[in-house]
Amino acid sequence: YSSMTEYALPIEAKTLQTLLPHRYPFLLLDRVTAFEANQTLTAIKNVTMNEPFFQGHFPGFPVMPGVLITEALAQACGTLAILSEGGRNDKEIYFFAGIDNARFKRQVIPGDQLVFEVTLLQSKRGIGKFKAVAKVDGQVAAEAEIMCAKKVVG
Repeated sequence: YSSMTEYALPIEAKTLQTLLPHRYPFLLLDRVTAFEANQTLTAIKNVTMNEPFFQGHFPGFPVMPGVLITEALAQACGTLAILSEGGRNDKEIYFFAGIDNARFKRQVIPGDQLVFEVTLLQSKRGIGKFKAVAKVDGQVAAEAEIMCAKKVVG
């Protein structure tokens, strides 16, 4: 398990790497700013022109792909589950297991700060269902119900 069971807020990217197996360029959370075990988590991502996906999505009109916003929301959901358990066993990974009612309402562009707000709706047998919302400047950019499943690997 991760060496710490108490995580001081804010949780920075270096500590997030002890919780999530993702690494650059696929770790899509920069910081966790609020957390309540088995309830809610708030995280942020600062979107910059340096993101590798902007080269091709779209040249001359950079827009963050909706699938990556969704992945970032899933990472926030997994982080809520992991923090609620006090850390992550190195042999456990939370996988994106399902998505319902996904909606994209605002484009996300360089310079935006994405704020992810996730709430645990229910948890059974290692599968969590979450309400997940991504906002920019208080406006909803994307929202979905996301399921994450804990699996033992290796």
